[in-house]
Amino acid sequence: MVPALRNDDIVLVRWGAKPHPNDIVLVRWDSRPGQLSIKRASHEVDGGWHVVGDNPFASTDSEHLGPAKVLGVVKARLWPRPTLRP
Repeated sequence: MVPALRNDDIVLVRWGAKPHPNDIVLVRWDSRPGQLSIKRASHEVDGGWHVVGDNPFASTDSEHLGPAKVLGVVKARLWPRPTLRP
């Protein structure tokens, strides 16, 4: 999810929240049941949500794995603390 999020960021997730297009979401794929991923919700499809990564050159998403099951919606990044950019 670079540049929005990076590895080791700590996020606050609202479990069970209904996603909307463009939300950042916590997902799981049937083909990778032991893996949790954070992606951007694109649109609802049969079997779940079509999700994409913000970095098209280094992201495995619904284009490769099919629809994802959304477990929750990311509400905030807690660490590192967001900073204002000049």
